Amino acid sequence: MHLFLATIENNYATLNEAESQHCAKVLRLSIGDKILISDGQGKLCDAELTVVNHKVCEAAILGEIGVFKRPYYLHVACAPTKNIERFEWFLEKATEIGIDEITPIITEHSERTIVKRDRSERVIMAAMKQCQAPNLPTIHEIKKFSDFLENCHADQKFIGYCGDEFEKQTLKNALCNGTDYKSAPACVFTTGSDISTSLNVRSLSGVEANPSILILIGPEGDFSQKEVALAVENGFVPVTLGETRLRTETAVIVAVHTVSLTLQP
Repeated sequence: MHLFLATIENNYATLNEAESQHCAKVLRLSIGDKILISDGQGKLCDAELTVVNHKVCEAAILGEIGVFKRPYYLHVACAPTKNIERFEWFLEKATEIGIDEITPIITEHSERTIVKRDRSERVIMAAMKQCQAPNLPTIHEIKKFSDFLENCHADQKFIGYCGDEFEKQTLKNALCNGTDYKSAPACVFTTGSDISTSLNVRSLSGVEANPSILILIGPEGDFSQKEVALAVENGFVPVTLGETRLRTETAVIVAVHTVSLTLQP
């Protein structure tokens, strides 16, 4: 069943023009066809198309499958790669694994200082729909490293770094030494759709706000020693992602997967 991002109000869903065009012109769906609807914030619903045209499509909500809620909130700030395709590969795969926020950053060793946000958003949305994940990650405008540090907040903050000037621990150990991420109660439920068997679908009732994690990943030339020192001054813990030196996009995927593998119940 096809998944669409939509505005949900009063048991009715409205697709924007881009989603409507994909529904009507590309997939050639018709009135009465069943689809999945997400609000991008974790809510997943069964729906039936009631209006279909390339400008606007509407659907009646048949039932709420549930609300997908991870036991953590993950934000990754990453220096984009010189080859933009490698950065977009990271956006796609991180969306599939599970991420909430992405901020491209400009560092001393950065080889790319421009990222087209609208294109990145399309990559993320396509990945979200492909893997039928009901959460749409947010990608921010690119920022200078120092500016980002001034206004970033998280319960746990880590910086991936290859050098030896600072004492490091593995990201997995650092996560395990932090907040108890698995204490939030989960209530799995369905409304007849089998998609809930492949997602950790939960009721929001009684679930406290998820602890937040922020991870910094540098460019191909790594962060400078000055940048790492500045991050440490701002509460970031230096971590290692393994014994080998990883490409930027590989390092981000390893970090995202490590968080998922370590903290998912």
